Amino acid sequence: MKKRRNAIISLTAAVLSASLVYGMYELQRIQIQGEETVAVLVPKRFIGAGERLKESDLEYKLVPQSAYVSDMVLKLEQAAGKETMIPLGKGEPLLIWKVDDYYLQPRRSESTFQIPKEYIRSISNGIRAGDKVLLYASGDASPSTRIFSEAVTVASVKTSGNIEIDNMENPNLFSLAEGNKEQMYASRREANGMIDYLNLNLSEEQWLKLDSLCKGGSLKLVVAYSPTSLDLVAGEEAE
Repeated sequence: MKKRRNAIISLTAAVLSASLVYGMYELQRIQIQGEETVAVLVPKRFIGAGERLKESDLEYKLVPQSAYVSDMVLKLEQAAGKETMIPLGKGEPLLIWKVDDYYLQPRRSESTFQIPKEYIRSISNGIRAGDKVLLYASGDASPSTRIFSEAVTVASVKTSGNIEIDNMENPNLFSLAEGNKEQMYASRREANGMIDYLNLNLSEEQWLKLDSLCKGGSLKLVVAYSPTSLDLVAGEEAE
């Protein structure tokens, strides 16, 4: 009987000792894992350029400490509610320079107007969101004239399927954010569709002038790409 009791005590002690060792191992493993990985924000889905990020679009993902860079977003409030400057892939670490508060939003003195298709005679295929364009009025019965002395900003150019026009392998906005003019130029040689919808950031005065010229049908718009598009506009402040 005494031998049996000693055996039970020894077995119990062995189990407790093993549990303690395992518990210490797990605790150390979790601690080491916490030291070697960083929780960063990633998109739950593919997100196109110009979309406004919601909290439900994002989740946390552990990345190795060795792969972490200071541009990776760690806090939800750094990204939620902001606009994407370039397309974001599902599960890829979100970098802070890829989002902005009002990157393609109109300035305080402007609004975003979708230009009716019937107003347009021709449009440069190379224009992209964030570009500067020059607007001309053209008609058979009158000489062509430049409508505004200054270039205006393109808020978006989309296909008939409501997809932003871009080179998906080399997005224009990605190159624009990096200030890489060579890549910006190269990205315009290919696109994922034809331009069907054009949205411009205009002041009320500009829109009323454009509308009054084109709504009769005798004059139509010629939308030309401006070389000032190659200037880095990310640093412009809202008026």
